[in-house]
Amino acid sequence: MSESRYGVEPLDFDGISTYPIAQRRSKVHVGMFARPVDAGDTVGAFLDTLPRILAGAEFRDLAAALQRARRDKRPILWGMGGHVIKCGLGPVLIDLMRDGFVTGILMNGAAVIHDFEIALHGATSEEVDDELGSGRFGMARETGEYLNRAINAAGRDGIGAGEGVGRFLQDPPDGVGFPHLDASILHEAYERSIPITVHVAIGADIIHVHPWASGEAVGRAAMRDLKLLAAMVSRLEGGVYINLGSAVILPEVFLKALSVARNLGHAVDRITTANLDFIQHYRPRENVLKRPTRRGGRAIALTGHHEIMVPLLAAALKQAGPDR
Repeated sequence: MSESRYGVEPLDFDGISTYPIAQRRSKVHVGMFARPVDAGDTVGAFLDTLPRILAGAEFRDLAAALQRARRDKRPILWGMGGHVIKCGLGPVLIDLMRDGFVTGILMNGAAVIHDFEIALHGATSEEVDDELGSGRFGMARETGEYLNRAINAAGRDGIGAGEGVGRFLQDPPDGVGFPHLDASILHEAYERSIPITVHVAIGADIIHVHPWASGEAVGRAAMRDLKLLAAMVSRLEGGVYINLGSAVILPEVFLKALSVARNLGHAVDRITTANLDFIQHYRPRENVLKRPTRRGGRAIALTGHHEIMVPLLAAALKQAGPDR
């Protein structure tokens, strides 16, 4: 063996002390492992096969927090971006409303548009690349006219956009029909008097470029909805807020509503917040998970596709039994 030219000798490991593995605290043990699924397993049995590690454990924690909030009659708020609606989750969320797992809903403008088009037409989500070149993108007449009529009336009558659109769906003008109300979150919530607040950036949604759009009405309805959201958040102690697929608007608005609630003396500390998305963006991580729970509570991040995660979560709640 040739002599090293380095001036540092390798350390001798012979003097290292060891201890029995039984004395070590291990973070993972076999009792936490997944188990194979049996051919005859129910959905509940399948969910019970998931490992009780990392996201598998956090998934169970979120389901438990929702069950606890429902049992204790605490608020359960769901924030929804447009993708949640257009990937077909309306019926699942409607069922959760009927089971008492939704007490309030936040939507961005895209979510309202997709839900409204589903109720009206049974279809939504145009091909932007195909339509943009000809200037047809966002120009469906009924979407622009009817939604703006609903929002203009809401602004005039002093109610929020969520309530205004729900009212329009329930009592449309002559000649306007909605054959797919059974798939509409907005309609179901209005029927059940579950508040829906709508939060928009003017110019971000297709209905803002239609001739029926009124910035004044949008502003009035949005301000009403912001104040309504602050009221819902002021009662969130012991409850749950879930952000589904909004990377900017809803996390920002939720944080402001929480600040208002605390500023006015409401105790909103022991809460569970969750962000479910296929990318964990900066604002949901900070404004939904970290900052609101710094004084207490629990933050849960689950990464994956809404069209898989939300039905799984709903199934876990269903399988818990009638008493939950």
